[in-house]
Amino acid sequence: MNFKKYILAGLLVWLPLAITLWVLSWLVGAMDGIFANVLAGLGSFLPQSFTDSFGHLQSVRGLGVVLVIVVLVLTGALASNVVGNWLVKQWDKLFTHIPIVKSIYTSVKKVSDTLFSSNGNAFRRAVLVQYPRQGAWTIAFQTGTPSGEVAKHLGEGFMSVYVPTTPNPTSGFFLLVPSQDVVELDMSVDEALTYVISMGAVSPSPLPEHPVTPHQSGA
Repeated sequence: MNFKKYILAGLLVWLPLAITLWVLSWLVGAMDGIFANVLAGLGSFLPQSFTDSFGHLQSVRGLGVVLVIVVLVLTGALASNVVGNWLVKQWDKLFTHIPIVKSIYTSVKKVSDTLFSSNGNAFRRAVLVQYPRQGAWTIAFQTGTPSGEVAKHLGEGFMSVYVPTTPNPTSGFFLLVPSQDVVELDMSVDEALTYVISMGAVSPSPLPEHPVTPHQSGA
């Protein structure tokens, strides 16, 4: 019997599940920790009877996840109506007038609005670009088109792309490349991310039989 072969085959079966469960367990633990800190903070302002009740809640596994989901749903529902929308705008005005906090809050809000907006195009399309040199291709994600001062100097016909690193796609490089040098890919963003994270080991589709050539892509 080839024990080494069987061990590797078993590892391939259990490793993805083990890592997934570990990540989920870490997220649940992190949210439970935040929830416990919130309860501890509230306990310092409330009577002892309420504090004792909160102490029992801290031992409930996964309650922090439930709380986060409930808060997000309630906040989203509130922000979707006229009154809630007005409150959100006042909240934004408050943070945009605080020194230091203003720069961080404004930058993060612009990025989150771009990424999670249903009308945005950020990370909606996977493309191929030549990086870090001509003739070397890598997968990137379109994040938009240049605007403002950048567009003034570059002119038309450019695309903003994000080139993720492997195997950690949360870090990468921001590039402004000519649209005519970009190759659009007929694959989903999830498939492209899987391809990047696996370092090309997991191919989302059969490789083309002919060389890929750049073509004009719509921005």
